[in-house]
Amino acid sequence: MGEQAVTGGGATPAPEQTPDATGEDAAAATGSAPAGPTTAGMTADGAPGAAAGVPGAGMAADSTGSSTAAQERTADIVPGPGGVMTDEVGVVTGELTLRTGYADGRVTLTVQYKDADEWYAVTGGSVALADAAGLDAVHGIAVALLNRPEG
Repeated sequence: MGEQAVTGGGATPAPEQTPDATGEDAAAATGSAPAGPTTAGMTADGAPGAAAGVPGAGMAADSTGSSTAAQERTADIVPGPGGVMTDEVGVVTGELTLRTGYADGRVTLTVQYKDADEWYAVTGGSVALADAAGLDAVHGIAVALLNRPEG
């Protein structure tokens, strides 16, 4: 790699000058202060920089929701020849809608005949789930296990 000249406010090379981490050279050249924090939390010597507020740098989206908030996913399925066993009415077959619901740290599978009003609990289809982030994975697995349109 070759040498690079560091220029000052007059755009003339100043090899003895080190790059400005505070933005003062930029402010002098433009006549205004830098727009925001000029470090990413570290200084050139590796020491921690001064704390600076950076809007949007936190996990605001994660902190506004709760992992115990009620959520659900649905998918239309056609179970295999054995159908799906439910607690309320026994085996259901044909075109069904599977709902994977999450509430209060628990995931629950329910089914209904497609476009019907009644939902039935899938036998053995309820388990603790510590984080709602796993809901999509659980739903995907349930659909993969129960949807057997080819028989």
